[in-house]
Amino acid sequence: MPRLALYALVVCVLSVAAAVVSFAQGSWLGIVWVLLAGLSSNMTWYYARRAKALRQRDEATAAAGH
Repeated sequence: MPRLALYALVVCVLSVAAAVVSFAQGSWLGIVWVLLAGLSSNMTWYYARRAKALRQRDEATAAAGH
């Protein structure tokens, strides 16, 4: 998994934990953490799929060149 995808995954996990703590304390600020978790989750999927597509393209190019 590429580095940016890992960073986004860490942000996602931490923001989910922050949302749980925030809601447990009765604060509505947890909504912001939930939105951040959704954004970082999408970023994780994007960077992971992008790396996979680039890897497949490079393999196809290498196979066609030989």
